[in-house]
Amino acid sequence: RVAVVGAGVSGLAATKCCLDEGLEPTCFEQSQDIGGLWRYTEHIEAGRPSLYPSVISNTSKEMSAFSDFPFPEHFPAFLPNALLLDYLRRYTEHFGLREHIRFGSTVVSIRKRPDFATTGQWDVVTEAGGKQTSHVFDAVMVCSGSFSEPSLPLQCFPGIERFRGQHFHSRQYKHPDVFQGKRVLVVGMGNSGVDIAVEASRVAAKVTISTTRGAWLLSRVSEHGYPWDMILNTRLMTLIKTKLPAPLSWWLINYKVNQWFNHENYGLQPENSWLVREPLVNDELPSYILTGRITIRPGVKEFKDSSVLFHNCPEEEPIDVVVFGTGYTISFPFLEESIIRVENKHASLYKYVFPPRLQKPTLAVLGVIKPFGAIMPVAEMQARWVSRVFKGLCQLPPQAVMEKEVNEKKKNQIQWFGLTFDEVLKTEWLGYLDTLASFIGAKPSVLGLLCTDPWLALTIFFGPCSPYQYRLGGPGRWQGARQAILTQWDRVLKPTRTRVPAGSSSSLLSLLTVVGFLLLLAAVVFGFL
Repeated sequence: RVAVVGAGVSGLAATKCCLDEGLEPTCFEQSQDIGGLWRYTEHIEAGRPSLYPSVISNTSKEMSAFSDFPFPEHFPAFLPNALLLDYLRRYTEHFGLREHIRFGSTVVSIRKRPDFATTGQWDVVTEAGGKQTSHVFDAVMVCSGSFSEPSLPLQCFPGIERFRGQHFHSRQYKHPDVFQGKRVLVVGMGNSGVDIAVEASRVAAKVTISTTRGAWLLSRVSEHGYPWDMILNTRLMTLIKTKLPAPLSWWLINYKVNQWFNHENYGLQPENSWLVREPLVNDELPSYILTGRITIRPGVKEFKDSSVLFHNCPEEEPIDVVVFGTGYTISFPFLEESIIRVENKHASLYKYVFPPRLQKPTLAVLGVIKPFGAIMPVAEMQARWVSRVFKGLCQLPPQAVMEKEVNEKKKNQIQWFGLTFDEVLKTEWLGYLDTLASFIGAKPSVLGLLCTDPWLALTIFFGPCSPYQYRLGGPGRWQGARQAILTQWDRVLKPTRTRVPAGSSSSLLSLLTVVGFLLLLAAVVFGFL
């Protein structure tokens, strides 16, 4: 029996993967519906993520799908939050998950049972309708997410206590009308902060973004109009990033992200451009900077009564509203601190999943990670691995080995990604998926496929690393995986090719050219390897 905490993306995937392995999941959801982060509510609910109505996914549908359940072909490439919630509903109904979810049930506490050292069992206390109930579970999957508790370090902003204007965390934002005619300052260069700044600039008198570090910016629309992640998150690109000498790899990344526009000219160039930082995804910010609707400034030095002073800027800038896009704090209020150690706003977990110090590996955390790609396939892969660990089909390394890796990962990511409040949650997307897939025997073999199914092998290596690749073999093999991979571009283009110009013909020559190029490149790459 497995307790699943939360019915968002991770919780739904966890429930489904438990069922796949013959386990008995019970999913506890404190609200009255599924969806977690992606279910919009007009009012902010305690303990739940808060979404503003204009949110659109930053990753494309083909790269964000659960690995055995593609998005409908008529859905757009990037999903408004309502359509993504619709997809989650379809997933829930298709796999019969709703009957395993207890709505309106809040998890109050999760404690080891007295005989935990031998049984690995947990006492789980839930509350529903004002009544508490105690349960015994053999294992627990924590899927409560990391976007519920805002991080608002006001002590880091001198003078904020005497600022007479309005200030709030980005979690509280819903609609831009609060900025009508105001002078707005957005502190922080995250995706939410930039989204809010863009929306505010349509009605505000002036909008300024304050950033200490800067950031790389990507557009959803990449080369030839295709989604950015289908172009960048490929096995070939990952091979280039990881196998080339570091200086050359960094130069290529700098060159790639500056092809759209020169970040230095727009005040966005990261402070240490050789560090690989999490890119932002926004289609409008450069245009809004170019037209003067948004101004980029350095970090805040001090707040005054009705103005702000920036570092290296002698003049004060008058402001009326401050939005703090300062991220979130990870917390597990229902767990004892001894179970998961949270330091500097991050949890120490083996492979971002298992607490390394437990005597029995019967508790796991899903979805508390910031990959450079879609979170849904990552959460699903974590759930597939965890459910097999719970069943005894996969073994974890000794405790000392896990703790050593957690500590080394912490140091390496500070070196790779730079010092940020959530640096140890960030990881390379494809490498992480492959690692977990190898644990359960679901990692695709490109070289093996090259002998048996060369067209599929080339598509997998040179094309986007869509999640269906992890259903070609191993446990949970899906018969439709190959077809889903070979038709992924069709599903991307279906909602946009709504008008066919007269005289348009099939591009057979272009197709032959592409095939020839891929074969040539394959020979070079595999010969090199």
